[in-house]
Amino acid sequence: MKFRTILIDDEPLALSRLKRLLSKFEEVFDIIAEASNGEDGKELIEEHKPDLIFLDIEMPVMNGFEMLSALDYMPRVIFSTAYDQYAIKAFEENSVDYLLKPVEKERLEKTVAKLKSFQNESQKSISDQMLVTLLSQLNPKKEINSITVKTGDKIKFINLPEISHFHADGKYVFLNTADGKQYLTNQTLTVLEEKLPNEFVRISRSAIVQSRSIREMEKYFNGKYIIIMDDTKNTKLESGSTYSENLKNLIDF
Repeated sequence: MKFRTILIDDEPLALSRLKRLLSKFEEVFDIIAEASNGEDGKELIEEHKPDLIFLDIEMPVMNGFEMLSALDYMPRVIFSTAYDQYAIKAFEENSVDYLLKPVEKERLEKTVAKLKSFQNESQKSISDQMLVTLLSQLNPKKEINSITVKTGDKIKFINLPEISHFHADGKYVFLNTADGKQYLTNQTLTVLEEKLPNEFVRISRSAIVQSRSIREMEKYFNGKYIIIMDDTKNTKLESGSTYSENLKNLIDF
């Protein structure tokens, strides 16, 4: 039995190297698709429902953590990136493997051995909830008071209470203040979500809002809402259906 496998990595050289290494184990891996970002990866996973994915974490559009949290179907996951040894050990102990780049043939052989050891199991080696828990352990929130942005040759500190929301437009992420100013930031929404305190709420793949800056919420369709911000622009943002639980936590009736 082969593992129907999807490769997700935004680095062409890393992807090419991984394919070359996996080709030496044709009896184990059946590579059915490839993606260069998390958004395309999610679509391929939902379409093909593979047994296994090799997943990079730092990717444009939607990174690996963000993609996993948005999945309705969860395959086995083998990460290919770099974190500290404690994080790696946490994943290995739960039978979710972790390959450090550049992936070495000897290390991949251990992964293959692990896969073969539970190839005949009827259930996945790790529950979806346990995977989410492990991901949260890898991304502890640090207390911050401001976000830095570049304006010309200067670095400006925007205090958190001044911020209305963040939104993504293509590969760019913008910080928006309550007085209507907008700044380009070099951080992804997922990184911001990890750093920001709890009053900042992810409402969709493309937006994070300051809950204290929400003026109104209007019911939309399919569990979505229109969020009207209390900024000078009266900004309207559409929530994503997969983030409805985040919004429900803001409603006390």
